[in-house]
Amino acid sequence: MDDNQRRDDGMTQRRKVLGNEWVDKSIKNRNAFNTDFQDLITRYAWGDIWTRPHFDHRTRRVLVIGTMVALGQWDEFRLHVRAALAEGGFTPEDIKEILLQQAIYCGVPAANHAVKEAGAIIAELGA
Repeated sequence: MDDNQRRDDGMTQRRKVLGNEWVDKSIKNRNAFNTDFQDLITRYAWGDIWTRPHFDHRTRRVLVIGTMVALGQWDEFRLHVRAALAEGGFTPEDIKEILLQQAIYCGVPAANHAVKEAGAIIAELGA
């Protein structure tokens, strides 16, 4: 696969996972400083990894949400929780189960913060 195909496939996956509104906003905010980074994540994270056939999108979403809790990456956590609920067919119960699991493996403080962040998104979406 060449870079153009990887970029196109990545953009398709990115839109499917995060939704058109988020991706359009991200594209609109490109500038001379971040354009290369946006291209890199579109080609590699979305074009190489999210297109792999072994795991379905649901499994990949669970992995990403759990990993963001473990790393304390709250911007990415909120992004992926919102996308899972709005675009991925997840329910608040699904998110709750991920966070309960992460409480054991990542620690209660991380999960406590995640519950707060996810709860705000759930309320915002009216889910």
